[in-house]
Amino acid sequence: MRDRLPAPDLLAQIERFTGPVKEMRPTKRGFSSDVLALVDGGLGRFFVKGIRNPAGGRREQFLRERLINESVHTVSPRLCWHVESSDWMALGFEQVEAEPSRFEPGSPDLPAVLDLLRRIGDIPLPDLVVDWPETRWDAFVADPAEARLLRGDTLVHGDVAPGNFLVGSGNWVVDWSWPTRGAAFIDPGVLVLQFIAAGHSPAAAEDLLSECPAWLTSDGRGIDVFARANLRMWRHRAERFPEQSWLREMEATARAWVDHRST
Repeated sequence: MRDRLPAPDLLAQIERFTGPVKEMRPTKRGFSSDVLALVDGGLGRFFVKGIRNPAGGRREQFLRERLINESVHTVSPRLCWHVESSDWMALGFEQVEAEPSRFEPGSPDLPAVLDLLRRIGDIPLPDLVVDWPETRWDAFVADPAEARLLRGDTLVHGDVAPGNFLVGSGNWVVDWSWPTRGAAFIDPGVLVLQFIAAGHSPAAAEDLLSECPAWLTSDGRGIDVFARANLRMWRHRAERFPEQSWLREMEATARAWVDHRST
């Protein structure tokens, strides 16, 4: 993995918040940002996430992550500062002592992961998310009636994955790049897929969520629609990028879930 440390021009912008930088080191996680670094400075220790800021870039995602932070502080590291110029956008979060979680059967992290999922579900829908409806799976449902089953008034993280659920001295959900308003089963459903991909059987994966309120109170028809939409989505991605074998693996994972729910 290449070192994604701040370039000199970005470093000059963030040092007014970090103070003189004493040490910088790349993180072990994350793929989609141009800068992912742990920065120790005279004014504190920060996790810095940055992107180049050209037209058509990831600016909207960074804006959402900045704006949502105050509403998710119960589960997410605190955003301490942000910078934006014509060349860069960067977010400076407090550093936390935690590592990516493990989802495989028998992992000691599973109780913490499930607790974090529950805590996301306990967050009241922030006002700013009302106008951010969940539409990521709309292209993969059969008709508008199925799409309506994915609607709701629950805060959705949308990217439930080991690298975004951190466990350690505290437990945290990170990478709130695309928070939306949607059905309560979406984040639990994504976690079911991740559990299956990690080696759980579909039945065991769903059973792990047996005490998750959002899962228990959701309409099974909506979950069925979501499972089928994920199968279509992963199949589409695997066909588009045949050289990426992990996409075929996720397609097989989604197929196993659909088959389980069809029996």
